[in-house]
Amino acid sequence: MQTRPFLTLAHLAAVLLLLIAGCGEDQVRQHAAEQYPEKLSAWGLIKKRDDALVLHPSTTVYDLNTALFSDYAHKLRTVYIPEGQAATYHPVDTFEFPVGSIISKTFFYRLDAKTAVMTDATWSGDPSDIDTRIHHLVETRLLVKQADGWDALPYVWAGDDAYLTLTGDLQQFSLASGETLNYLVPSKNQCASCHATNHTDGQLLPIGPKARHLNRPHPASGENQLDQWQHNGLLRQAVLPFPANASMQDTNASLAHRARSYLDINCGHCHNANGAADTSGLLLDYADHPADKMGLCKPPIAAGSGSGGRLYSIVPGHANQSILSFRLNTTKPAAMMPELGRALVHTQGVELVDAWINSLSGECL
Repeated sequence: MQTRPFLTLAHLAAVLLLLIAGCGEDQVRQHAAEQYPEKLSAWGLIKKRDDALVLHPSTTVYDLNTALFSDYAHKLRTVYIPEGQAATYHPVDTFEFPVGSIISKTFFYRLDAKTAVMTDATWSGDPSDIDTRIHHLVETRLLVKQADGWDALPYVWAGDDAYLTLTGDLQQFSLASGETLNYLVPSKNQCASCHATNHTDGQLLPIGPKARHLNRPHPASGENQLDQWQHNGLLRQAVLPFPANASMQDTNASLAHRARSYLDINCGHCHNANGAADTSGLLLDYADHPADKMGLCKPPIAAGSGSGGRLYSIVPGHANQSILSFRLNTTKPAAMMPELGRALVHTQGVELVDAWINSLSGECL
């Protein structure tokens, strides 16, 4: 009779380790703040497999009505909320997410036949349409909800994985136009400079997951994202009606609504009553502010190169005389706005804001 080989304790331990590793391979993994992994794949959220990006099935892809401009990069946004938990709705502020939630944003570009970055390419919003043979992955930023608040982690793609780069990175890309793009991957501290939307307490917060940004069709299914989050148990205490910012491309929305939505997502995280730019007196978040607080005939608190020689933030009917237009339309480090996150001018955004300013009536006396 043939006997089975005897398993030693060492063999049993090895088998158990393999089983544990195999089970964890398909799970989203949490990491303590002092033990963040070097590789993005160690989180279990996003992996590169062959020529595609593979998302964990418990993550949810989402998009914003109008997004922050980042040198024409495409962005794949996902949110992971631990099983059995949900975010709490707020009509104005960022939703309250439970500990263990992870928000990711992956930046990538479409390449032309000469492997130059295309600034006029479109993307469906469907992750399955990302093909790394024609798309270049640049970075994935994580916002991780720990017990003491959110933490920001930049991962830079290299080959088949992305690597934690706390000090940030500067990369150069050739544009299809022949110009060179100096693309900045922000450091951990630079991430905080935008995500600390309340300058008083300094706590980091996500910027995009607010009702007015998320109230739109899902990029793949077409279902309203807030409805989808509720149906899937990701959002609780939602109250109708949902506020909604406008897409800057939606010509059915008013010019003022589109322009203010653009300024809200691109400037409002600093230019709000509690933000880092509160001392400027210029409020660009989407709220009911007096006209002068929104920039109409408002002189700058501190003059200098940032004003471009102009006298007021907004001169009704005259975008070319307005500081706001000048700062959006320059790439000079001492003058451009936003200060971080772009090296190029967002031509479409400037045209939208200029058209809005030119439509305004009144005079600055």
